[in-house]
Amino acid sequence: MSAIQLAALARTAEPQSMLRRFLALDAVVTGVNALAYLALSGPLGRLLGVGSGLLLALGAFLAVYAAGVGLLAARRRPPALGVRAVVELNLAWSAVSCVALALWLTPSAAGAVWAVLQAVVVAAFALLQYGALKARQARND
Repeated sequence: MSAIQLAALARTAEPQSMLRRFLALDAVVTGVNALAYLALSGPLGRLLGVGSGLLLALGAFLAVYAAGVGLLAARRRPPALGVRAVVELNLAWSAVSCVALALWLTPSAAGAVWAVLQAVVVAAFALLQYGALKARQARND
């Protein structure tokens, strides 16, 4: 993704602001997902065809993760190591979601679609964050 495309998505040409916005958006989306899993694990479990216990565990993990990403986004200059960790964890989440769907989960049709959509969105966050980090590093060199 080019710097121009990143700037258009972030509505700013400043790499530092782009990076913080992509991290903040990730934190918000992840946090909303976490709250939904925690508050509605029963109904969502039935809809998605997965156990409510799994959704509760995922919701707890995602709540902590969202808080961490939010804290990173709130920093004036998020450290590159922290951003790389978020990028790598997002990519790992996407990969594990697809592997779980293929190997051990047997969700409903809605659950299968949700797992794939979630994996795509999380991978997109990783790519946006990585691109913004690279743009920030290029501007500082």
